[in-house]
Amino acid sequence: MNYIQLAQSVIAIAQEAGKVILEIYNSDDFGIETKGDQSPLTLADKAANDVICRGLQALSVQYPIVSEENKAIPYSERKLYDYLWLVDPLDGTKEFIKRNGEFTVNIALIHQQCPIFGVVHVPCFDETYWSAPGVGAFLEKNGQQQALQVAEFQLKDAGLKLISSRSHLNEETAAFINQFEAPELVSKGSSLKFLILAQGEAHIYPRLAPTMEWDTAAAQAVLEAAGGKVIKHENGEALQYNKENLLNPYFIAYGKVLA
Repeated sequence: MNYIQLAQSVIAIAQEAGKVILEIYNSDDFGIETKGDQSPLTLADKAANDVICRGLQALSVQYPIVSEENKAIPYSERKLYDYLWLVDPLDGTKEFIKRNGEFTVNIALIHQQCPIFGVVHVPCFDETYWSAPGVGAFLEKNGQQQALQVAEFQLKDAGLKLISSRSHLNEETAAFINQFEAPELVSKGSSLKFLILAQGEAHIYPRLAPTMEWDTAAAQAVLEAAGGKVIKHENGEALQYNKENLLNPYFIAYGKVLA
């Protein structure tokens, strides 16, 4: 597979979805609904999903699409997938509704339960992050492309930058943060938290609160291609994707930890 060509195609799809999102973002009607899990859904989520699914279905290479906004596919069928697209057309719907710009378009390719390829587009900042096997991780902005590399650090270092969610700082997360010496907290919404790590601008992102697989896959692929890692909080093992239950376990994302 030519991953560079695939990246160009998927980047174009994500950016087109971003344009549709911005049209609604700059309108007077978000068409807000509440889903069964009480999370919000907007016209932008649905419009972006339509753009992405049409785009992926038009590619020369075809894989099944699992998206937050599509009808659920039974696990009896999904478990047979060797490759699949995992899509969150608008990650950070709450940030979208707040109009703070911290939302993203996320498209990942999963192979044998691992995210191997990722594209994350940030519509309000016109930034696109992407990664591919054997190629690396990159940021495209203003027509320029730069390679991404995580920060190197030791866990005993003072002043490490830890990322906390604007909406999810619970007691367990606070206890994890308090293990470190004089940590500096960085707040961001959506999958941007992974991308701060991938750029080397922070060191650790503890997520000791619920997320779904489509929330994390694309940005995890970018982070790992930039030299970082994402592990389960309970046992240090790698996250797995396309599970029967698409809910992620609690996890910690790191830059490059030196012994």
